[in-house]
Amino acid sequence: MVAASVKPDAKKRVVLPKALVEEGITYHIYTNKFGQIVLDPQVTIPASELWLFKNPAALASVKRGLADAAQGKISKVDLGAL
Repeated sequence: MVAASVKPDAKKRVVLPKALVEEGITYHIYTNKFGQIVLDPQVTIPASELWLFKNPAALASVKRGLADAAQGKISKVDLGAL
């Protein structure tokens, strides 16, 4: 439980506790058969970056690179030589 006994305001809005609110997050709102309201956090990406998520090989390559960097497996590249 994050909050208890929260009531909608005069405009029927419910304010989320600060602990739940993050920069850049939007929500899909669902209700279930018990009448509970479910907030499903979402993030958006620029359309220019969508290609990466549609290309499994490229996405896997980026994930491998991030994993390598996290493990310190990095090397310097001379950009002038490219």
